[in-house]
Amino acid sequence: MDSLIYHDDYLVFADYPSYIESQEQVNKAYRDPERWTRMSVLNVARMGKFSSDRSIREYSEKIWKVEPVPVLLK
Repeated sequence: MDSLIYHDDYLVFADYPSYIESQEQVNKAYRDPERWTRMSVLNVARMGKFSSDRSIREYSEKIWKVEPVPVLLK
């Protein structure tokens, strides 16, 4: 606690009131299962191209200049 109050190098406490307010909104949404489910499904559906598979593939091709190696599953 002392470190956060007197040596908050990363400004963790700078947005703390906003964090608490947002967390209260999350708690309210979570208590409404229909709303929570809808929000969860839409969040996943709207991810679009933001996936780890795509990111790794792009890094492999454009930065590391390597190709995938097939893996045989038994």
